[in-house]
Amino acid sequence: MTREEAEKELIAMLQEAEGGHSYSMEEVDAYMRELLHPKNQIYLTGDTHGQFERIISSCERQQVQPESTFIILGDVGLNYYGDRRDNRGKDKLAKIPITFFCIHGNHEMRPSEELGYQVKEYHGGKVWVQSEYPNLVFAIDGEIYDFFGHSCIVIGGAYSVDKYYRLARGYNWFEDEQPSDEIKEKVERVLSARDWKIDVVLSHTCPLRYEPTEVFLSMVDQSSVDKSTEQWLGTIESRLHYERWFCGHYHTDKEIDKIRFMFQDHALLPQASMLAEADAYMHSRIDAAFIDSLVAAIPEEWLVQASAEIAPAEQRRVYAEFLKRRLENSKIFVDHAIGARKKLV
Repeated sequence: MTREEAEKELIAMLQEAEGGHSYSMEEVDAYMRELLHPKNQIYLTGDTHGQFERIISSCERQQVQPESTFIILGDVGLNYYGDRRDNRGKDKLAKIPITFFCIHGNHEMRPSEELGYQVKEYHGGKVWVQSEYPNLVFAIDGEIYDFFGHSCIVIGGAYSVDKYYRLARGYNWFEDEQPSDEIKEKVERVLSARDWKIDVVLSHTCPLRYEPTEVFLSMVDQSSVDKSTEQWLGTIESRLHYERWFCGHYHTDKEIDKIRFMFQDHALLPQASMLAEADAYMHSRIDAAFIDSLVAAIPEEWLVQASAEIAPAEQRRVYAEFLKRRLENSKIFVDHAIGARKKLV
């Protein structure tokens, strides 16, 4: 939104609030200066997956004030291991004197007392906080928070389309990644009590009809993807009276109607000037036979440890198929990265 558009919108809001009273541009300008003061700033970004360089750089450029809030829309990467290894990322963000408001994604643990968290009040709702990191707060699904007069409900979680790839490779996968029936009931109960009216929705994934299908991974069979969370959010969205909806999850920046998908480009993307050449070079070195030999070299004990339910041979097949499809469709990822880079340089 341009400054002129913001001024027109603000004038309309003020006139409506005051029964049609007219404000001068000088009065509006003074009000906007107060409204846009750094102490009232809220920043939003999509998935970070433990990579905080761009957030740190952004905070330095914006000269953020201690009263500011930085919202991360899931897959933050601070509760991935559930042990001291998570502290590396927490220590980085703890050095920035603002509050980071973190929503639950599908690639991380939910905070709990077992992980050293305590429930505290924050902006009218409840959050999880560790005493060692008071500026890192983790939203609780179904809670409503007041950010400078705007009511915001949080709905985290989503399905991991790479679930079986993760299991086959021994990466973490979290069984409670999606909202439980208890969480869904809480969300519906809270919204019903508000006559299904809210200013802002902050979620990880999105209502089903808004899914950005153009960024779907071609190697993933969408018929095998559990879309129950997106379907449920669709029923919520159809009943809800809201102003804005922000979500992450899909690693894309896009706006449809009142829903905004948020992500950020890789911190090193501006320096990546030879993406197509790098892709061609890797294709000259890696083929299907190479992938088969690579997967065959994975020690069987690793696969047994990764999953007791899926046989090692099946894990190898899934892993190899995934890598081959990524290889076959690398142009999709390269073209997306090139397009994103053009916006930065």
